[in-house]
Amino acid sequence: MKTSLLFKHNYYATADVVINQGGTSSGKTYAITQVLFSLAASEKLIITIAGQDMPHLKSGAIRDAIEIQNSSAAMQAAIKNYNRSDHLFEFNNGSIIEYKSYANAQDAKSGKRDYLFINEANGISWLIYTELALRTRKRVFIDYNPNTSFWAHEKLMGRRGVQMFISDHRHNPFITEAQRNKIEKLKEEDQQLWRVYARGLTGKITGLVFSNWHLCEAIPHQATLLAAGLDFGFSNDETGCLLVYRQNGELWVRELLYETGLTNTDLSRKLQQLGMSKNIEIIADSAEPKSIEELRRLGWFITPAKKGADSVNNSIDILKRYHINVTADSVNLRKELERYKWKVNHSGKTTNQPIDTCNHLIDPLRYVALHKLKAGNIKPATSKLPATAPQTTERDLLDEMLGI
Repeated sequence: MKTSLLFKHNYYATADVVINQGGTSSGKTYAITQVLFSLAASEKLIITIAGQDMPHLKSGAIRDAIEIQNSSAAMQAAIKNYNRSDHLFEFNNGSIIEYKSYANAQDAKSGKRDYLFINEANGISWLIYTELALRTRKRVFIDYNPNTSFWAHEKLMGRRGVQMFISDHRHNPFITEAQRNKIEKLKEEDQQLWRVYARGLTGKITGLVFSNWHLCEAIPHQATLLAAGLDFGFSNDETGCLLVYRQNGELWVRELLYETGLTNTDLSRKLQQLGMSKNIEIIADSAEPKSIEELRRLGWFITPAKKGADSVNNSIDILKRYHINVTADSVNLRKELERYKWKVNHSGKTTNQPIDTCNHLIDPLRYVALHKLKAGNIKPATSKLPATAPQTTERDLLDEMLGI
């Protein structure tokens, strides 16, 4: 397998608990998964990879695992079978790698293992982690983006038997220069986001635009579909599409598409494959009139979004008046909502303009709001998002070895 420096550090780690704190695209999840697959191929083991829910695991850790299997002849020879329904890799030597999510601490009491990997650990409670760790014989790995401090900072760091690596995209040799530039560009938009996602340093992302959203399992059958929202992208920016519903004065939102490199023909085919009817109105980014016309000629019912001097703030104001339910499988929308914040000026004061990043699904949501929603008939929106104190740490051997 092609591996990174982060793989080496995790593979040769000796601590009971190995913490991987890192920025976006640092390769931490991929490296830890490579380590676990290598261990599973070398001796008979039971390994559990746990996440806050299966949609998160499917869009991240499981996708990485399948890529690792497909890109390595040695792994293909070692792996007997991947059971997609049970999310279970079986090895020829009897090893098992299972992907799990746990509803509560009681649920986490079932099963024992040799190795445990908690993916995106800040989405899992301390009680669930404790039950899983107690039933792990050899070693626990955890990883996360440090957008705020949580139990790993408060209960693990600095303790005996705990080792920590801090990484960022510069430690990942496998991403493109365009991806690096996109991450570094965060510095122009917001220093807090840049510290967290470009340097992997713990902080607290303040000034988030939306705090009135909550997770839901599915769209209610009685909900009325308002429209689809669409934001065009191509090489470096994702094309984002979502569906917006309303029921009893609340909004229900489901991510449909989030992908780069799509031509308009590709986009049309993708939407059809996803089961979207051409009778559904699509509110699309009006900055792309040529793309709108091409999709219209392909038979789609598509409308350019309203644009104006105050359209961004007006749409945000409308959305903030609603209780917004986001489906659990809308992983990329959830990530955008956790990063989308107000700009800060040079003196450190919050402005009334949002950052122009982390918005390839939020913008389509705004487009639908401007066209289809009014401020009346709504339920009060309350925040359920946690707030904890910031904490920073020093970088470790990784920087020294890379000369950073």
